[in-house]
Amino acid sequence: MSSSSIEVDFCNYSDPDDLKAVALFVNEYIEEEYGIEHVLKPLYQLRLVNGLNEHPKSVVLLAKVDDVYAGLLVGFENFSTFTAKPMINIHDVFVSPDFRGRGIGRKMIEKIESIASERSCSRVTLEVRHDNVVAQELYKSVGFADTEPPMFFWRKYLD
Repeated sequence: MSSSSIEVDFCNYSDPDDLKAVALFVNEYIEEEYGIEHVLKPLYQLRLVNGLNEHPKSVVLLAKVDDVYAGLLVGFENFSTFTAKPMINIHDVFVSPDFRGRGIGRKMIEKIESIASERSCSRVTLEVRHDNVVAQELYKSVGFADTEPPMFFWRKYLD
């Protein structure tokens, strides 16, 4: 890694640059092969940042390299009935293509783990596509593993 400085901190919902970065990264993520086929129009970008801000248990982190926005992690605190303690589920991890391979994803995961520890969480969970091998390697390298027994991730759309 170069001498670049990587900083990871909470999204500041009072900072227009942070809000623009969240919307930009979500759209970049959507456009990639691992996202869906449409980007968020400006109205939905506003709804996104407003919804994240108003969600009582969201954890939104932004990574910067030498003061340039480089990545986004979105997680949500939940409650584990099995451990009777809080837990955090990582919903999105995205590093802008120009900044990949520099340890930014790792730094964001380390930060969310630190936050989870401070909040006395029992665990951090995430989902990863079976064909996203690069992300899987990152997650394995920081201690994530498949569940035992393996679980399915299912969904039902309501609209």
